[in-house]
Amino acid sequence: MTRRGMNPTVSDQAICLDLIAKSRGIAAAEKYFLDLPETSKTHLTYGALLNSYCKELMTEKAESLMAKMSELNFAFTAMPFNSLMTMYTKVNQPEKVPGIIQYMKADDVLPHVFTYNVWMRALAALNDIPGVERVIEEMKRDGRVAPDWTTYSNLASIYVDAGLFEKAEAALKELEKRNTSNDVEAYQFLITLYGRTQNLVEVHRVWRSLKRNNPRMANMSYLNMIQVLANLKDLPAAEACFKEWEARHIHPPKTKAKDSGADNISTTDPESSSNLPNNQSGIKETGDEAAQDLQLKHPKYDIRVANAMIKAYIAEGMLDKAVAVKKRAKMHGGRLNAKTWEIFMEHHLKTGDFKMAHWCADRAMKKGHSSGRIWVPPPAVTETLMSYFEENKDVDGAEQYVESLKKVQKDLGTPVFEPLLRTYAAAGKKFPGMRQRLKIENVEVGEETDQLLDSICADQ
Repeated sequence: MTRRGMNPTVSDQAICLDLIAKSRGIAAAEKYFLDLPETSKTHLTYGALLNSYCKELMTEKAESLMAKMSELNFAFTAMPFNSLMTMYTKVNQPEKVPGIIQYMKADDVLPHVFTYNVWMRALAALNDIPGVERVIEEMKRDGRVAPDWTTYSNLASIYVDAGLFEKAEAALKELEKRNTSNDVEAYQFLITLYGRTQNLVEVHRVWRSLKRNNPRMANMSYLNMIQVLANLKDLPAAEACFKEWEARHIHPPKTKAKDSGADNISTTDPESSSNLPNNQSGIKETGDEAAQDLQLKHPKYDIRVANAMIKAYIAEGMLDKAVAVKKRAKMHGGRLNAKTWEIFMEHHLKTGDFKMAHWCADRAMKKGHSSGRIWVPPPAVTETLMSYFEENKDVDGAEQYVESLKKVQKDLGTPVFEPLLRTYAAAGKKFPGMRQRLKIENVEVGEETDQLLDSICADQ
């Protein structure tokens, strides 16, 4: 704006501060704030900086700035208090929230619907369900802020967490009454929460209502419904929902290409079958088949929906069907992501096929890295796979895994390098430069593992 000869308003500067905090970090946002003219340091810019501190869970800075805002009489709206209370719930200090509410009441600060929601959540975290109910009653008595559907979705979720399903469903009925604008998000909360109360009948009823009132169904609605149905073990309904989504969102041109069903596949069908372990080779594509696949590409295929169906099949032990969905997703232009391979990895870990688990973990890391959304195997997975390499004296497999890890994670440390050293020792393999390698990696191994280094580093 300044470059174009326009003077930014204080509101513009507050927005700019928020964007700087998100893109360049807190230090840059602080500098921007300090460089503002004094006339621009109002409740808006102070509030933006406070909100940035709260999002980064910087409690001391947030509390200090809030004290300054109170001193300057800038804390006269609910927004800074909401930011502070949200931060306290995230840092496991919900006991501080009631005190803030009392401060707001003393200063006659008008609450917002969100104020009541975060207050209820804090009381629920303190296992004070009667307190939560008193908040709802107070909200009704006060009359200045009317409960909306988010109030009752919040209340229903609290009841579900507490195992009070009957009260949860009563709250969900209130939610429906207040969803007068047919908000898609409200429907998704209804489906999810009815699913958590195990009420399959209501899940299907709300789904029909959602489709009736929102004909242009979004991918996220189907994703949510498939996940809920899978959790309720209604696999046929989940399959029907997935097929309906494909029919609505995937419109491939007519082709004579054969439909790749579950009967044709019995493995995890890699993107490049030649990369699979020898005993897991998949179906290779000919040039004609590849051309047919290209014709079937669909640029807006949402892989998240396919992943939900894959996970549902795998949960029921239907690996062939899961693989068929993955193959069909790829044919229609779906970009398999780290989550796709993570689902298969978890399956192979449970069944004890660690060779395939390793292969899927490697694919997940590569997919995450190439997409810019880094995926790192959980520590328990790394521990399991490194133990597998050690037991099988598989130095090559261990090194391949370590190299993949290094691309997505810094400072692998002893949890990775100690089992790697034990794998070398178990296999009787030498690595004269291992001590230097550990030094470069800044890894200090334990005394027992250190003793193995002499044999590993010995010249052959």
